[in-house]
Amino acid sequence: NKGKGVKQMQLEECVNYLLTTAQHSVFLKMTEKLSAFDITPIQYAVLYCLWENDKRSPKEIAERLKLENSTISGILERMEKKGLIQRSISKEDRRFIQVLLTEKGASLEKDVLSAVEEVNDEVMSVFSEDECESLKSHLRLLAGVDI
Repeated sequence: NKGKGVKQMQLEECVNYLLTTAQHSVFLKMTEKLSAFDITPIQYAVLYCLWENDKRSPKEIAERLKLENSTISGILERMEKKGLIQRSISKEDRRFIQVLLTEKGASLEKDVLSAVEEVNDEVMSVFSEDECESLKSHLRLLAGVDI
């Protein structure tokens, strides 16, 4: 007799299931919106890092986005092929690579940020303002992200 005497958690009570399902839904909306600019959600995140500070190392970008160093190199390679960024040897220290925005990458900032805001507004429209703040606060806590 399966689960006899053991209270089984409903799938809809499982935090991993809820987060994964919610993340997938938001990811699909974001992917669709960003496809107009020929970028993916992770490429947007890299661009955002560079819009914050237009000269970073791959390691700094990986740390900012909580990604493995090995993951970031493939992303940067694809972005370079699209002409969004350029990788070059640092003039200050020739052992380091620096990632720079191209004119094309820099020119996307206003429109892409606006598109991302539209997706955020759409996704969060089911919540009150207080609920939005509470949800984001709780997600930051779970993710170990400080602001």
